[in-house]
Amino acid sequence: MNRLYKLLLLLPLIIIGCKNKEIDEKYLSQSINSLNMNIFSKEGEKLISIKSPYSNYDKETNKFDLKETTINLFKDNNLEYIINSDNSKLSNNNKLLELDGNVLVKTIIQEGDKLTANSFTWNIQNSEYLLIGNVKFENSLVTLSSNKAILKKSTNIIEFFNPVKYKFKDNMKDSGYEINSENAYYNIDNKSVNFKSKEERVRSKIYF
Repeated sequence: MNRLYKLLLLLPLIIIGCKNKEIDEKYLSQSINSLNMNIFSKEGEKLISIKSPYSNYDKETNKFDLKETTINLFKDNNLEYIINSDNSKLSNNNKLLELDGNVLVKTIIQEGDKLTANSFTWNIQNSEYLLIGNVKFENSLVTLSSNKAILKKSTNIIEFFNPVKYKFKDNMKDSGYEINSENAYYNIDNKSVNFKSKEERVRSKIYF
């Protein structure tokens, strides 16, 4: 009888505890449909716009988890790059952007240019985009591929890290010359490829 009495006394506390946990989880995590977010610099310059049909916001970690994202990157308030991916995360008080799964980067500067990778990371406080895993740049003239690349926003130069595979397309067909090198630099603005070795002894530049 005493055990039953104690159980009856504890039961309301257990129920209240479970309810509080459910309320806390609901409060700390929020699902968002059709997210449309803009991020600006301290000076009021538009940096990013993010669209996602489904996302989740964790208030405790201040992190967004997004699905099927379309992200626009701006420079001087003008659209410069459009990025699509399966998943993305926005964290560190909206200062760290991480994308993964079928990452596709398209540039407005040269509409035929296409850059793909497994993952894409940008610390918004600097001007470099890091791409990792099956990185491949392609347009009607050239294909460059490596496992790691950095796209420098300030110069519109993509640096491909050793080993780099380069392929020149002859007569608009996926054929022609094929070269393996250490680091390669592709200039999006003037469509040139610059090859460099660590020792700086071997250099070559190709213009299209």
